[in-house]
Amino acid sequence: MLWLIGCKGMLGTEIARQFTENKIDFVGTDIDVDITNPQALADFAKGKKITHIINCSAYTAVDKAESDADFAKKLNEDGPRNIANLANQIHAVMIHISTDYVFDGTGTSPYTEDIPIAPIGVYGKTKAAGEAAVRQNLKEYYIIRTAWLYGWAGKNFVYTMIRAINTHDSVKVVNDQKGSPTFAGDLADVILKIINKKTVPYGTYHCTDLGEITWWDFTNEIKKQGIESGLITNKNCVVNPCTTSEYPTPAKRPAYSVLCKDKIQNALGITLPDWKQSLKKFIYSPLFDKSRIM
Repeated sequence: MLWLIGCKGMLGTEIARQFTENKIDFVGTDIDVDITNPQALADFAKGKKITHIINCSAYTAVDKAESDADFAKKLNEDGPRNIANLANQIHAVMIHISTDYVFDGTGTSPYTEDIPIAPIGVYGKTKAAGEAAVRQNLKEYYIIRTAWLYGWAGKNFVYTMIRAINTHDSVKVVNDQKGSPTFAGDLADVILKIINKKTVPYGTYHCTDLGEITWWDFTNEIKKQGIESGLITNKNCVVNPCTTSEYPTPAKRPAYSVLCKDKIQNALGITLPDWKQSLKKFIYSPLFDKSRIM
């Protein structure tokens, strides 16, 4: 049996959907089992034959984390440590989701898994500490760093920008932060492949969709596909580029956080999807939640 923690979040919802479609035996928990409480985790696992624990739970409010560091630490560091300890005790494999924000963004070419991390904000620092906690307490683990995640469940950049474009004459989007979007369905598919293959070496992997873009590039493609699909009716909205300094936020973001995906692609013998193809898959799916763009 697989245990999916954070089953109601953006990624967890998609993993649960794919597990159900593939008739995989799993159990999902969310806030009903407190990952910051080791006893709560142990009590839930008792009597269950759990082979894998997939941890999709996290504190992901990047800006809010700057003023809520204690809670971010509990969810992003203490929680993964507790899960890793339990996985070690019950001899389960742990799959833990991490982030491109463990890097400082001063690089100019895609980050490989062996490049030293240097997080610059509370969110990135707590996620980096969570990775370290998993490594220190467990040998059979996969840490998967991803970036710019969007999916059908919950709030995300794509829904937000479609709504903004439809309701404004112009929108301003940063054009000096580079990264790679990730469709939750693609990441869930990779996680499923890792579990099914059984021979992928344990360790840290990077997984996003292919491509290197700015948030402004992303918004322009969202507008283009939104118009083509009929989701965007305000065709005259202007998407203006701006610098990060023109759009200040409480948390500093990495200027360049493109992740190198060679390791995961070679391990699974796959080619990850191009970000434009995945955006199209997201937009044209019957699972697209139109209530989120109203």
